[in-house]
Amino acid sequence: MADRSLRKKQKARGLDEPMDRGPGLRMQYDPERVGRFSERVARFLGTWRFIIWMTLFIVFWIVLNVFIAFGRSPDETPDPYPFIFLTLLLSLQASYAAPLILLAQNRQDDRDRVQWSEDRDRSERLMADTEYLVREVAALRHALGESATRDYVRSELRNALDEIRDLLEETQDEQSERDY
Repeated sequence: MADRSLRKKQKARGLDEPMDRGPGLRMQYDPERVGRFSERVARFLGTWRFIIWMTLFIVFWIVLNVFIAFGRSPDETPDPYPFIFLTLLLSLQASYAAPLILLAQNRQDDRDRVQWSEDRDRSERLMADTEYLVREVAALRHALGESATRDYVRSELRNALDEIRDLLEETQDEQSERDY
């Protein structure tokens, strides 16, 4: 009975909706934790320390297989088929390293995308602020153009002072002429 109602619910859904599989073996993991681990691994794989350790390991393996295997039967050597196990180990390391590096790159891409978005928003705000300030400066210039500037007032005062001096000179001349 419960099976029929579940089927009806599944039929009622569209094909583009995932089916509810119910309780089962689902792997639970923290993507943030896995991401941090993958970044640490990728960061280590990109260092000289890793290259030196990997080189020392490969040299050790080659020395072990060349000198210890010399004169012995293949069953008595660490790697019965020359360097096949080393190749297998290197392939295994690469098969795990590549996805971890890709995970780290994806996380970095996500961080870059967020940073670019924040930078774009910040740039838009700065542009809006700049446009506002440009409009304010233009309004101030326009307002100053209609008001008297310091230089204009000074020139008018000089002209008035010159006129007063001229009038004083004229009145002094007239008084001196009357006195004679």
